[in-house]
Amino acid sequence: MDQLGWDSCDVILVTGDAYVDHPSFGMAVMGRMLESQGFRVGIIAQPDWNDPAEFTKLGKPNFYFGVTAGNMDSLINKYTADLKVRNDDAYTPNGEAGKRPDRAVIVYSQKCRQAYKDVPIVIGGIEASLRRIAQYDYWSDQVRRSVLIDSGADILLYGNAERAIVDLTHALAAGRPIEDITDLRGTAVIRSATPAGWFEIDSTRIDWPGRIDEIPNPYEMKDTENMTCSTTDTDADDDVMPVKIIPMPLQRKIDHDPEKTVVRLPSFEKVKNDSALYAHASRVLHQEANPYNARPLIQRHGTQEVWVNPPPIPLETDEMDAVFGFAYQRIPHPSYGDAKIPAYDMIRFSVNIMRGCFGGCTFCSITEHEGRIIQNRSQESIINEIEEIRDKVPGFTGTISDLGGPTANMYRLQCKSEEILKSCRRLSCVFPGICKNLETSHEHTTALYRAARQIPGVKRIAIASGLRYDLAVRDPEYVRELVTHHVGGYLKIAPEHTEENVLNKMMKPGMGTYDAFKKMFDRYSKEAGKEQYLIPYFIAAHPGTETKDMMNLARWLKRNKFRVDQVQTFYPSPMSLATAMYHSERNPLQRMSYKSNKMPIPRDLKERQLQKAFLRYHEPKNWPMLRAELKAMGRHDLIGSGANALIPAEDAPTDRGARPGFKPNQGAKSSSRSKAGSSRAKAGTTSNMSGQTAATKANKAAKPAKSGFKRKP
Repeated sequence: MDQLGWDSCDVILVTGDAYVDHPSFGMAVMGRMLESQGFRVGIIAQPDWNDPAEFTKLGKPNFYFGVTAGNMDSLINKYTADLKVRNDDAYTPNGEAGKRPDRAVIVYSQKCRQAYKDVPIVIGGIEASLRRIAQYDYWSDQVRRSVLIDSGADILLYGNAERAIVDLTHALAAGRPIEDITDLRGTAVIRSATPAGWFEIDSTRIDWPGRIDEIPNPYEMKDTENMTCSTTDTDADDDVMPVKIIPMPLQRKIDHDPEKTVVRLPSFEKVKNDSALYAHASRVLHQEANPYNARPLIQRHGTQEVWVNPPPIPLETDEMDAVFGFAYQRIPHPSYGDAKIPAYDMIRFSVNIMRGCFGGCTFCSITEHEGRIIQNRSQESIINEIEEIRDKVPGFTGTISDLGGPTANMYRLQCKSEEILKSCRRLSCVFPGICKNLETSHEHTTALYRAARQIPGVKRIAIASGLRYDLAVRDPEYVRELVTHHVGGYLKIAPEHTEENVLNKMMKPGMGTYDAFKKMFDRYSKEAGKEQYLIPYFIAAHPGTETKDMMNLARWLKRNKFRVDQVQTFYPSPMSLATAMYHSERNPLQRMSYKSNKMPIPRDLKERQLQKAFLRYHEPKNWPMLRAELKAMGRHDLIGSGANALIPAEDAPTDRGARPGFKPNQGAKSSSRSKAGSSRAKAGTTSNMSGQTAATKANKAAKPAKSGFKRKP
């Protein structure tokens, strides 16, 4: 500050991560964005929350403190799916654990308030974003209030918040009180009541949670002639007719201004005490996710109202280019010296080409944070960043470890009709099948790959982000390009499961699509003269999964000669639909009713361990548990030495290679999976020919891996 001639900062950002000046780190993006608007920005990284002086290091900010837990939720960062404390933190120098508090947004906000009582507090980032309304908290096993209430903050920014933070800061700079700024998209604020002149819809009139056998369902549509795109219930029970969801009950003809309409969710007190209402609230929240037709939501917490404004309008390509074009130094702050920051090492040679995901997987929170509409960078911007990595980043040897994002192959895929896009309320563009209105040509991605390979000094471009293979099979030329030039022996993909009833609850495609992609992959690998393998990974203990489902998955692994060394146990992260399933035992993909059949939930620790053991059926330590379960299921035929046996009998030798009926596929014997809740890590990875992926090495070197929100403010 002295060198810059500053007597104060306009904004001070407090983060739970070490500071890395790179577009993959939210604080860098927010800081550079505000800097570009002429504001003076200070950053306090990983303060000691037990020392009040840590929050006064840069003095009193002129406008506000901006608080975030960092790129990753502080609780997912610290605890495994089995609630064991992790040994390290990938976002801290040398991976040191314990440098951020649990519920960091709440703790940091309280400390900022103690330091300067009259300074506004703005919260954001992944931890705040996914807790903007009452949410089930896996770590305390209860429904908690909105983090806006618990933190005492003045406003919450959710999702990618570039527009919101710029508008907010300019408004405060112009002298507008923060309590008067209540209408910004992508924000949540506290109000005492619904403002005068607004029309309020009780959400139970949108999706009736009560006795629908006695009260006519207001959403059962008789005439859909004028509907262009609507949400349809999926995976419905045979005795429940599917219904279509529309914005308002058809039979209620009430004149009102749609621009002054708010949807009231059940209160915090109600969803806390009634799991059916919790599932209903989750369902309505997800239906109000399209920024072009979403209405504000309001939820009472005691005497206060949490008001959630509609999601932000997606950035245009030139705006995305500007965000990624700031003068990032692309290295950690010099104060860390030679200390290694594992998360930075994993992504320093990777490039984010887009944001968002329209997959809608229920266990994943990417959509709830980044939205379903893909936001793209231009090819020129991406090429410029690759050249900058080549010229500026220490240790670059010619390999770009990833061109991707939340999903590798959604770049520039969008709805064919702007009118349909703006009216659509589907939860996914690719489930239960690929929407006929979705553009599926990968021509822009293919062209990008080809252009990137031509950059002088770049020897190889790897693709490490998760691949949506149900989209890829629609464009064989893309698959050929990928397999021929961008797979280094192994390609990770995510079937997640093999059983249809589980896949439906995940909103994932069936295994027929996997088989089709594998045929393409094998064919083009052979044409390229390469020996390459698919590495599928799976989830154990997902809501709705029964032991027989895991048994069938294990049998599939055995038939296909896979030994997955790293697997993921379902992690109930805040706000995801699968977490609503976990807590309520109901399926929010269907209309809510107290008569709805409850689904099986693998909640007990032993049951979760058993399901995970089926994924690792080849491990001798799991055999006693699996033998007992298979006997209880009456599946003695899966124990023994036959070709169809899953595990050996008790008196069989323990040597893996001695087991009859199993010839391991040496090229696909391990699966590397980063575990950070329901969101998947997108760290740049590459493969070598030693039989172990570099991602596996990274995981061993730095657990936990980062969350699925790899590069986002």
